[in-house]
Amino acid sequence: MTIRERLEQLEYQNLAPCATKSAESRGRPIPEPPDPVRTAFQRDRDRVIHSKAFRRLKHKTQVFLDPNEDHYRTRLTHTLEVAQIARTISRALRLNEDLTEAIALAHDLGHPPFGHTGEEALDEVLRRYLPNARFRHYEQSLRVVDCIEKDGRGLNLTHEVREGIVGHSKGRADLTAHETQKTAHLEAAAVRIADRIAYLNHDLDDGFRSGLLSPNDLPRDLIEFLGDTHSGRIARMVMDVVEQSDGKPIVQMSEPMLQAMNAMKEFMFENLYHHPDVQREREKMTKIIHQMFEYYFENPHEMSEKFRPKEDTVAARAQAVCDYIAGMTDRYALYKYTQLFLPRNWGGSAP
Repeated sequence: MTIRERLEQLEYQNLAPCATKSAESRGRPIPEPPDPVRTAFQRDRDRVIHSKAFRRLKHKTQVFLDPNEDHYRTRLTHTLEVAQIARTISRALRLNEDLTEAIALAHDLGHPPFGHTGEEALDEVLRRYLPNARFRHYEQSLRVVDCIEKDGRGLNLTHEVREGIVGHSKGRADLTAHETQKTAHLEAAAVRIADRIAYLNHDLDDGFRSGLLSPNDLPRDLIEFLGDTHSGRIARMVMDVVEQSDGKPIVQMSEPMLQAMNAMKEFMFENLYHHPDVQREREKMTKIIHQMFEYYFENPHEMSEKFRPKEDTVAARAQAVCDYIAGMTDRYALYKYTQLFLPRNWGGSAP
């Protein structure tokens, strides 16, 4: 018996009946022989961590563009916080931690530069060329692991991880009592909820750090219900998930917690994400994305060779430009914009 087989047996002994078992994975798009040491989901986690797209997350915006202050979150630190929260939930509920972690680490690989502003800008400019198309970072994350990484060969992740990646995001929509029904398995639901817990709390913390928000801005009823410290709020939310889900074939939150989190989400959109100071920067980022998209659509030969479209059609060009821009870090996007649109002596060196 291999080490992997022993680990798979332990899953049957230790995990909840509703947890996803590694030995029952539906496999990969391209079949591979099993690893003698790692389970299928452990291999997926390792492939994500060693990918180029994962490394680029350290230079992608969460809320604040390429901040000089060292303690603002980036897309990478967001990803790690989501993974930690999701693993805590999974361990408490006896779900498959390896599957949960693999989904969490991969869930934002397709996020473009400049955070959600970049996503909205790419979506808007793409539809100028393809009116029925949409750019969604979670779909792009799946495209990264399927078609872009490893020079187009992809990471060949299991179907369970791929399903969790494409189903992780809620956008601005409210969380509901039926999140589990919208995901392929409970581990994906854990990541879906952990993503909301993580970004609400760390973006609030960064808002305080930036001076755009103060602790007194948060509605009093939310402070009284969720707590008045960063760690306290996260603990309160996680404990609610665990208490409401333990021993059940579902990952859910109580109705009061759902209402509080949805209220906190609306507070963040109205007071931080759409703050006038943030909005001014958003307008600049949108301009950068739009101008670069238009330029590369007309000049696809100037993109990196591996991103150049193989067919000279509108759809092929638009997809190629999306892939190229979405893969950029904030500072590389700024460098390319400077190189393309500003006089050469204003530019800097490549990051």
